[in-house]
Amino acid sequence: MIWLLLIVGVILVTPYLREALRKPVSARRKDTPQNLAGLTLGKVSYCWHGPASGPVVVCIHGLTSPGFVWDGLVPYLTEAGFRVLSFDLYGRGYSDRPNQLQDAALFSDLVHDLLADQNVDEPVTLIGNSMGSAVATAFSAQHPSRVRQAVLLVPAGLGHNLGAAATLTRKVPLVGHWLIHAFYPRALRKGIDAERALPSSVPDIQEKQLDELNYRGFLRSVHSSLCGILGVTLEHEHRSLQKNNLPVVAVWGADDDVIPLSCKDRMAQWNPDASHIVLENCGHGLVYTHTKDLWQQLEPVLLR
Repeated sequence: MIWLLLIVGVILVTPYLREALRKPVSARRKDTPQNLAGLTLGKVSYCWHGPASGPVVVCIHGLTSPGFVWDGLVPYLTEAGFRVLSFDLYGRGYSDRPNQLQDAALFSDLVHDLLADQNVDEPVTLIGNSMGSAVATAFSAQHPSRVRQAVLLVPAGLGHNLGAAATLTRKVPLVGHWLIHAFYPRALRKGIDAERALPSSVPDIQEKQLDELNYRGFLRSVHSSLCGILGVTLEHEHRSLQKNNLPVVAVWGADDDVIPLSCKDRMAQWNPDASHIVLENCGHGLVYTHTKDLWQQLEPVLLR
C-alpha cells in the first residue's frame, strides 16, 4: 500500500516539478530584449510595425501562438500604409504571467490599457485570430467608439465544442489544472507536428510554438483561458456589435477542425450584419498557412 501511495504521489507531483524547472519569462527577455509596457497586471511585450503615421491596426493572437503568428501578415498591412501594433497576451511570449482568471474582462482591459499606454486615441481596426477574435469581440462590445472595424479570423467564442478534455478542464478545475500540466504538452506537440508539411509565412513557426513550453506559466495561462474566455459564448457581445453598427468581418477556414465552419451560421444569427469570408482548403492556421490568400480577401475590406 505504501508503495502504491508513493507511486501515485510521484505521478501527481511530476507535472508540477517539470513546471517548476521551466525557465522564467525574465530569462527569455535577457536573450531577446523586448519593448515592455507596464500594465495593471504586469508587463506586456509589444511591437510597432510600419509607418509612424497611418490608420492603426491592432493584432490579437490566439490561445497558444504569441505575437509572432502575425509575422507573415504584417508586411502586407504595413505596405498598405497601416501602422500595426502586435503584442503578446498575458502568459505567452515575453509577457508576464499573472495568476488570475483569463476571462473576457481581463483581456479587454489589457487591450484598453495597452492602447492608453501607447497613446492611441483614434478608433482602430482590430484583427483577432481564434481566441484573439473573442478578445476583439469583447473589447469592441465594451468600447465601440474605440473600434473602426473588427476582423475576426477563425473566431472563438461561439459555443463550439473543444472536446471532452477541455470540458473536463473547465468543469473540474483542480483535475483540469493537473491534466493541462500532465498531458497538454504532448497534445500540443502532436498538433504542431501534424502541421509541419503545411506551408507557412512565419519562418520556423513550429519551433517557435514549441518553445512556449519551455517557460513557466504558459500551461497555467492556457488552462486559465480555457476556463475563462473560452469557457463562455459571446452572444451578447456579438448582438451588441450589431446594435452599435460596428463593421464586423469574419474569416473561416473551410477545413477548420478547431472552429468548424458550422459556427458561421451561429454568428450570422447573432449578428446578421456581419460579413463572412470562407477560404477553401484552409484549416485553423490560415493566418500563416494561407497568408497571401487571406490578404487578397482582407485588402479591399481594410481599405474601404
